[in-house]
Amino acid sequence: MKILSILPWADWLALVCFFALWSGYAWFARSWAKQRPSLLRTTNRYRRYWMEQAIERDPRMLDGLITQNLSTTPAFFSSTSLLIVGALFALLGTTDKATELMSEIPFAQATTLLVFEFKILVLIAIFVYSFFRFSWSMRQYTFVALVIGSMPSPEAFAAGQHDRVAYADRAAALVASAAETMNDGLRAYYFSFALLGWFVSPMAMVLATMVVVAILYSREFRSEVLHILKD
Repeated sequence: MKILSILPWADWLALVCFFALWSGYAWFARSWAKQRPSLLRTTNRYRRYWMEQAIERDPRMLDGLITQNLSTTPAFFSSTSLLIVGALFALLGTTDKATELMSEIPFAQATTLLVFEFKILVLIAIFVYSFFRFSWSMRQYTFVALVIGSMPSPEAFAAGQHDRVAYADRAAALVASAAETMNDGLRAYYFSFALLGWFVSPMAMVLATMVVVAILYSREFRSEVLHILKD
């Protein structure tokens, strides 16, 4: 635990602020979405519309293609996360050259080799987290495909043999869960860019984190896309 004594208090404070802003915004986004329209909440309405239409279709090849297309995004980011983690581990073997390069950047705070490696490990942890979120989103989309494939025929719904509302609600909730999980992974990517400011200085990381929070808020609650979708 040598890092506990070597890492300056300003870096510890900045790291606490970083994770506090990240977790705080995640909690705020979920809570605030219950009071006013958000991008995720609004698109969930369209996911419900989609499942209402899927119930009436037979065969449901189109819905299977849509599900497959949606799963490609978390699959791409999941594999990308593994590549980034591998690259960061490779960087750990050349930290001496990396620290020399950072020392030549204007306004960059001088740091020891051990502290520099610790910062890389924190960055690795973020991408590992994003990998798990993206891979879980991929798996949830396979569950969506399973639910769509198991839907009874439109005639069976019309005859009252199955509850169409329950089927639509279950499928829509599953798609929404997959989308929210992928959103968690994307949010980790955004905050990883803020963490890069830590290699310059603790204050730069805090400022970058606040900028990321402002960007996420504007896109989630005040974006033009949201304005179009909610009308």
